[in-house]
This record gives sequence, structure tokens and C-alpha cells, in this order.
Amino acid sequence: MTRLKLAVFDVDGTLMDSQDLIVEAMTRAFGGLGVTLPTRAQVLSIVGLSLDRAIAEMMPALSPAEVAHAADLYKQSFIALRAEKGGEAAAPLYPGAREALTQLAARDEVLLGVATGKAKRGLDHAIASHDLQGLFLTQQTADDHPSKPHPSMLDKCLADTGAAAGDAVMIGDTTFDIEMGRAAGFRTLGVSWGYHPTTALRDAGADLIVDTFAGVLPALDELWGIT
Repeated sequence: MTRLKLAVFDVDGTLMDSQDLIVEAMTRAFGGLGVTLPTRAQVLSIVGLSLDRAIAEMMPALSPAEVAHAADLYKQSFIALRAEKGGEAAAPLYPGAREALTQLAARDEVLLGVATGKAKRGLDHAIASHDLQGLFLTQQTADDHPSKPHPSMLDKCLADTGAAAGDAVMIGDTTFDIEMGRAAGFRTLGVSWGYHPTTALRDAGADLIVDTFAGVLPALDELWGIT
């Protein structure tokens, strides 16, 4: 019997280029808090973490109460941007993402999942906006788990699908994704088009790194031992 293969994708910076939306929402949030605005580089460096942890790491001088307030302002800003600009619908999929997902989903032995620092509401909106419904058997969000790189999201992916960790790959653009994958016993595939540099992905222990979505399927087959 063919063993099930599991491919779990990060969303922001891996499947979808949402950096402008995230930076604008974060800028509005910190503007409402009345503190020094973070730089674009600072904001992109924490994409993938759960919101409270991301804000705390980006602005360590904030008190817990200020972090909670900033998180609320960010959520309000994102909802406003969703109304103004379409939110995740305005954030494009990276070139080749849809084709790669469709090809993987067509393989009987391959199961797909997502593990994201987004809230479930945001993930649902992203999936609906880009017509990705039905592709992901398991969908893990920040609502139900500790922040990356804790392996909780990936542990749940295994439980949902019945796949073994040794047959699973985490695909992401940040060190948080790579560290989470390694902590869960997954193989790890870094992508170079996201928010962390490839040197950081290598240092975090990525098994392979690809530069385009055309390289994702061959890389997955290599990591799964399929020739």
C-alpha cells in the first residue's frame, strides 16, 4: 500500500503575497497606539508568529496591556482594510502557487494542509477569495495553537490526516516555519520569495530551499524519496 504523503503550507509569504496589507495594518495599529512606528523590515520579520507574540517581539518595550491593545488595533485595522481594499483578496497568490497546489491535490497519495499565524477568519477569507476551497484537508490557525515555532499545529495536522511525521513536509518562508517543522519531526522546505532571507532558512535547518513554485513538486518528491 502506498504511504500517505503530507504537504503543509504556510500562507503569508509562502502561498500569498500579503506583505503590503500586513505592513499597512500594523502601521495603522501602532499609529493608534501613539508609539514609534515599526519599520517595514521589522514588521516582515515577525510575520508568521501569533499576533500577541509578534507585537511583543517587534516592540519589546510595550507592556502586556499595550501589546493586547495593539493587537486589538491591528485586528480592527485589518477588518477596515478588508472593507476598503478587499483584504486577502487584494493580496495575490505567488506565481505558480495555484498550479502547484492543484497538481499536488490530484495525486491520490498526497494530502494538503496549512499551518498559519493567521486567525481562522482571515484564513477562511483568503481561501474563499482565491478559490482554494476543498484543497486543504487540515487547516491550523493561531486561534487554536501556541505560536510558531511550537509544533502543536503540525501535530494536529498529523492527527487529522493519519500521515506519519516521516512522510510529512512543512513548506514555508520563515525560520519559524522551518523550526516548527523540525520540532514536529517533519522534513522542511524553505521558499526564497517570502519574508526571511535564505541564509536564515538554511541556518534554521531547512532540508531544501526552492526559488520558484515550479521547484516545489520536484523538491517534495526528493524529500519524500520519490524518483
